[in-house]
Amino acid sequence: MKLIAGNKHFQELNQEINACPDSEIDIEGCMGQRYIGSGLKNKTLRIHGIPGNALCAYLDDCHVEVYGNAQDATGDTMNAGELIIHGNCGDATGYAMRGGTILVKGNVGYRAGIHMKAYQDQVPVLVVGGEAGSFLGEYQAGGYIVVLGLHTTDHAPVGRFCAAGMHGGKIFLRTEAPMPFDLPVQVIAHEATAEDKQEIAPFVSKFAQAFGGDEDSLLQGRFMVLEPNTSNPYKRLYVTN
Repeated sequence: MKLIAGNKHFQELNQEINACPDSEIDIEGCMGQRYIGSGLKNKTLRIHGIPGNALCAYLDDCHVEVYGNAQDATGDTMNAGELIIHGNCGDATGYAMRGGTILVKGNVGYRAGIHMKAYQDQVPVLVVGGEAGSFLGEYQAGGYIVVLGLHTTDHAPVGRFCAAGMHGGKIFLRTEAPMPFDLPVQVIAHEATAEDKQEIAPFVSKFAQAFGGDEDSLLQGRFMVLEPNTSNPYKRLYVTN
């Protein structure tokens, strides 16, 4: 079914989405409506335009594709499913996500992946094709963040205070540049081994399939891995696996 967003109030549009009996929905002319796909299950959404804040919050096993940019808090507390953004994302992308995959072709703003967490077989994944703003992975407790840094050569593809308060999970930064000087002392940074790269190969493959590109070429680049050390004082306060 095709729905025209236009200048509809976000409540009206979301009611139409939730009431639609079809498993596949195309949304045309999206103009900043918030909460699209919140808590949605067993649907495929294709969104043309720019959805507003909290796109796919609490998403539960849907496939959502955005042919444009997305705003703040995309994938907030996402449980499962796949969210593909053919553009850039605002701040707090993947905030507290608990499962599923978010693929962003371009850049993300500040505090992407903040409070990401993993539990049992729920492992969230955020892959960014461009750069990430400051406070990437702040208080990260689980899951994977991969920043590919495409078209970035003179600096690491991340802003300041990366991994601040991190106590679980891993961050992979694809870069030939030196690491930022302000990494927290509780975080270990090391160059990825072949085994490390195999760990993220399925995620890089999904990115290449979604946006084009060659998985092998992407994985051949130099990756730095960030993860908390075993003496991290925050780790004992959280459930991470």
